[in-house]
Amino acid sequence: MPTTANNKRKYNYIWVSLVILIFGIIFVPKIVDRLAKGDVVRDERSAAAIPSGELTYIENKQTGEKRKVPSFSFINQDSVRVSNEDYLGKVYVVDFFFTTCPTICPVMTKNLVELQQTFTDNDDFGVASFTINPRYDTPSILKKYAKKNGIVDKDWHLLTGDQEEIYRLAEEGFYIVASEAEDAPGGFEHSGMFALVDREGYIRSRKDRHGNPIIYYRGTVTEEQGVNAEGEEEQISLLKQDIKKLLQE
Repeated sequence: MPTTANNKRKYNYIWVSLVILIFGIIFVPKIVDRLAKGDVVRDERSAAAIPSGELTYIENKQTGEKRKVPSFSFINQDSVRVSNEDYLGKVYVVDFFFTTCPTICPVMTKNLVELQQTFTDNDDFGVASFTINPRYDTPSILKKYAKKNGIVDKDWHLLTGDQEEIYRLAEEGFYIVASEAEDAPGGFEHSGMFALVDREGYIRSRKDRHGNPIIYYRGTVTEEQGVNAEGEEEQISLLKQDIKKLLQE
C-alpha cells in the first residue's frame, strides 16, 4: 500500500511539473513580449484600485517618450475633413464605435453626450469618435446618428474613412482593440474605453493609488448606474474631473 501511494504522489508531481513546463513554454514568452512592447492597454486595465486625482502622461515602455496621438485625417458627419491638428489647443476625448453596435456603443454615446452637456459652454472641449465600420458608416449615416443621439457640439466629430487606417490608429496609436469579428455582437470587436487627450495632443490619465496610470476611462457604465451587472464601476465622474483639470492647465 505505501508503494502504491508513493507512486500516485510521484505521478501527481510529474503531472504538475508538466503543466508548469507547458505554461512556461507557451505563455511566458508572450507576456514578456507584451511587456517589452509596452502593450499595456489590450487588457483594458482600469482603475481597479482607488484612483488618485493626480494626472500623468502615458509613456512608451521602450523609449520612455510621452505617448502622443498620431497624425490622422478623416471625414466627419458633415463631409468635412478633420485632422489631429484641428484638435490642437483643445482637450478632447477619443472613442471607437459603430452606429449599428447592439451592445456597448449606445451606453458610450450616452456618456459622451453627458460630457457634451457638462462642457457645453467651453469652446476648448471636443470629442473624436472613430467608426470601426466605415463601409457602412458613411457621412450621411453618421449625420443621422448624430441627430438621433443629440450630438450638437461643433467640436464633436464622428469620423469615417479607410478602414485599415482607422484600425491602425486604434491598434498602434491607442493600443485599443478594433477589428471585424463574426462571432462578436454586430460583427465587430472593440474597446469600450475612452482616451483623454490634452491641448498639445498627449494622452493623459490619472494615477491609481499605487502610482500607476489607469491609462483609459471606462465608457460602458453611466454615472447613474454606478456599477453595472458585471461589477464594473463607472468612471465618467473621474473623467469629468480630469477634463476640468486639463482645461485649467
